Amino acid sequence: MPTELQTQEAGTAFAVHDAAHAFLVIHVEGEERGSRVVDLPDGVDVTFGRSRGATVHVESEKVSRMHARVKRIGDVIEVEDLGSRNGTRVNGEKIEGILRVATGDEIAIGSILAVVGVTSGLRRSSPIADDVRGESRLVAEVDRSVRYHRPLTVGLVRIANDAVADAMARSLRPMDLMAEDAGDDYLVILPELTRSEGAEAMERLLDFARGAGVTAKAATAQCPEDGTTYETLIGAVRASLRTGRSPRDTATAPKTANEPIVLDPAMRRVYTLVERIADTPMTVLILGETGVGKEGVAEAIHKKSSRRDKPLIKLNCAALPETLLESELFGYERGAFTGADKRKVGFFEAADGGTLFLDEIGEMPLALQAKLLRVLERKMITRVGGTTEIATNARVVAATHRDLEAEVRVGRFRQDLMFRIGGFTLVVPPLRDRAAEILPLAEHFASLTASEQGRPVPALAEDARAALTAYAWPGNVRELKNAIERALVLCGEQITMADLPEKLRDAGQRVRPVAPAADMRGHLAEVERAAIVTALEAEDQNQTRAARRLGLSRRALIYKMEKYGLKPPPSRAE
Repeated sequence: MPTELQTQEAGTAFAVHDAAHAFLVIHVEGEERGSRVVDLPDGVDVTFGRSRGATVHVESEKVSRMHARVKRIGDVIEVEDLGSRNGTRVNGEKIEGILRVATGDEIAIGSILAVVGVTSGLRRSSPIADDVRGESRLVAEVDRSVRYHRPLTVGLVRIANDAVADAMARSLRPMDLMAEDAGDDYLVILPELTRSEGAEAMERLLDFARGAGVTAKAATAQCPEDGTTYETLIGAVRASLRTGRSPRDTATAPKTANEPIVLDPAMRRVYTLVERIADTPMTVLILGETGVGKEGVAEAIHKKSSRRDKPLIKLNCAALPETLLESELFGYERGAFTGADKRKVGFFEAADGGTLFLDEIGEMPLALQAKLLRVLERKMITRVGGTTEIATNARVVAATHRDLEAEVRVGRFRQDLMFRIGGFTLVVPPLRDRAAEILPLAEHFASLTASEQGRPVPALAEDARAALTAYAWPGNVRELKNAIERALVLCGEQITMADLPEKLRDAGQRVRPVAPAADMRGHLAEVERAAIVTALEAEDQNQTRAARRLGLSRRALIYKMEKYGLKPPPSRAE
């Protein structure tokens, strides 16, 4: 089976069709590992099996000679198991007979994973999605990338020309998505593209701007290497766009020695415990939701210990497949596997005398958990492909957002390893329970971002303060940082509620007195109209700048201006 990805140029042909277009994104594991896109034409069977006559042919003992077929009739897409030995699964559930599927459904056929995709017939008139759809799609793609260890490029392009932005969006492959982010920034989601392929795809988008003589800039980040959550990836690509450095350069750039902001009593207790355990040899387990600042606590443990002058090495256990994770942890000898042309020192050796931070340890495969347990007990490692034992003196600090006791009960985590890494356990509370820290953290992130942009630090307006404190922060500190970075793209001398993401603006509205339920719709319209009038006045009636201040595209602002009688609609003669 071919392993090449469908090219960007081929995807362009699909993107300009007015009719809906259906396709399958095929991933194959094992010796024939690779990906491609297969069209689903109306009325044509797409078959899977070992037979040379199958549309998708793969040599695998798990796949029957003619295993399954997918067929599209109009808007209906169905999958049928053809009496296979091992069965066909849709979204993890074994099917019997024929089952109707929809876009996003995952069909598992032995070593084959086929993801159903459908592009809307409205794509021509609306090539750019809104920010809500962009966020939900990126969350789904990040989950798929991490779960199946597939590459994902996340891009951000800044361009102040709607026509060129539309042309960029129309040129993308059917599986890709371009969505509004903030002001003149657009999010670009490129599944199944490696870092180099993603960079090339973004360069092709910039060619549209160059051809039109329009200024544009772009940046990319890679999942899982640069992050394994929506918040980390969007933060990485925004930082890259601001600074002009790649996410890897940004991650390794020297950081200012800022002390953590600790105002909440629960956080004070955490850092009091950090002081007490920092200079002990025991392993430490840090628990907390995604984005609460577990890495910052690990850094504090290292800085306050006698190991502070030795390396602090960080490894995200969710970012790598099992085989690569083992070689990264323990290193490998020359000839250990194909491509191992020289000896490589692993993270344990690199952290010798210092601290090894294992983030998301709850994602570590069971087989590797057993090897890690032996290393922690014996203080000895063996490189992959080697026989010599090497002493290690790295202190291990681990972190996870998972409930490890629950993971132990269902058999996904070893109980003996949980006890071993939990020599001392710290629990970092979520940001919603640390209300006293929200505004100081927001001001801190505003100061850092303004410094990077070489601009004065904007103040937080009262309505922005109310919205920030009213919001529940499910993404915690990382989400707050992203929200402030986005606001600095939009704001003037102050960060107002209009500069914040929509879900924060909604939280800000809920803390205000509102009209009775019967008048709710009119009240919301009044609030929106007033916000538009304020933004236009602040920007001397410049619609582009007003749209940026409101976090809208220019076309969305014009639509709302016409809706509220702030701009006459275009005449039919025009």
